[in-house]
Amino acid sequence: MTTYRKGRATFIVSLATVGGLALFPAGCSPDKILDVQDPDIINPSNVQSPAGAEAVRLGALSRFNGATSGDESLFLLGGLFSDEWINGDSFIARQEIDQRVITIENTFLTAANRQLHRTRLAAQQAVALLREYSPTSSGWQVGEMLMVQAYVINIMAEHMCDGLIISDVVDGREEYGEPITTAAAFERALGLADEGLTSVTGSTSNDLRVRNALTLTKGRILTNLNRHTEAAAAVSGIPTSYQYVHYHSQTTWSNMFWTWNKNSRRYSVSDREGTNGLDFASAMDPRVPVCAGNDAACRTIGVTNSVRDDLTGPFMVLMTWPNREDPIAIMQGVDARMIEAEAQLKGGQAATALATLNAARATMAGLEPLTDAGTAEARLDQLFRERAFWQYSRGYRTGDLRRLIRQYGRTQATVFPTGTWHKGGNYGTDVDMPVPQAEQNNPNLGITLQTCMSRGA
Repeated sequence: MTTYRKGRATFIVSLATVGGLALFPAGCSPDKILDVQDPDIINPSNVQSPAGAEAVRLGALSRFNGATSGDESLFLLGGLFSDEWINGDSFIARQEIDQRVITIENTFLTAANRQLHRTRLAAQQAVALLREYSPTSSGWQVGEMLMVQAYVINIMAEHMCDGLIISDVVDGREEYGEPITTAAAFERALGLADEGLTSVTGSTSNDLRVRNALTLTKGRILTNLNRHTEAAAAVSGIPTSYQYVHYHSQTTWSNMFWTWNKNSRRYSVSDREGTNGLDFASAMDPRVPVCAGNDAACRTIGVTNSVRDDLTGPFMVLMTWPNREDPIAIMQGVDARMIEAEAQLKGGQAATALATLNAARATMAGLEPLTDAGTAEARLDQLFRERAFWQYSRGYRTGDLRRLIRQYGRTQATVFPTGTWHKGGNYGTDVDMPVPQAEQNNPNLGITLQTCMSRGA
């Protein structure tokens, strides 16, 4: 008996069979039985058709789901790095992120980074295929793929250091990108969002859904670029009720909050973490409903364990999405209102900004109107608190803390968790995440192999 391997396929062929092959006519090649195709490898020629373009588009959307709400993405890792979550297990790589002492070898950051780049490249390939093989398809399809790229580059720039690398694949071969600054990454994302908006020309429900997603992404990018007036103007037409939703199931991507918080207990909702952190767990705010493991509220959603995976407590559970299949709106119309309120506050219109915040609060039961915080600094705190509760664990918080440093002159010691870390030792001083070590394969990094051009907000 002889075993042959080709790709991932294994063939076991008896000697009798091999001997019998000698009886085949000369025109028949015996090695044809080993010439098989890997079912999980798709060559470029396989997608060069309208159906292939559609398949790549849908694949990009699936990757987008996994890179945001369906897996351990920057939604969670960024929340761990800031003050939304605390580490609930014993994995050193997660502890590095929670403690703000991240090494370039960090495996969880590497995986999230890779997934984001795969999403971006899949969307980029879908745009080219749709334009070539489905030129008469609805413009919102190309627009959505451009939105995905803009969204991915923006969220990476919000979290990563100067030195983000945006590589491409052309004709099946890698084309390594050069390290760029965070500002340059935001500008690149902005260009993609603008290109997407020119592609969406219809008025169907999908056109409106994608146009709003592109516009909201553009407003977020302009906010990061400190162009607040333009940001507010861009998002002014987005209804507060708008949602861009990712769906989940047992056979595709599970809801990540069910996976990593409720089910595996590796993340716990934070509460006043490191002096500066907000009171997410104890605020009793309906936007971030939280229960303590095995209390009466937690038992109603099936959580009877009072300790985290590391066997310590308390175990604080987010109740917003208690089920594995719950959909998550990764973008919401209220995000537009937060952009407008910040532009108004920065423009010296404190009363108008407060009215915008209260109009948003009026859309949710249980939220009483805010009163004027009284001073410029207190009003800024109030605004960013509102942003934090509306946008909890949707990938905004790290970028917001960095903007407080970059745009408003605060220091890392006054915005990020600081002092004694909850598992011993002290918090570090990282305010961004390093580009992972895997990028050292890029020859454009040079002989220094430095993955960050600089560190800072």
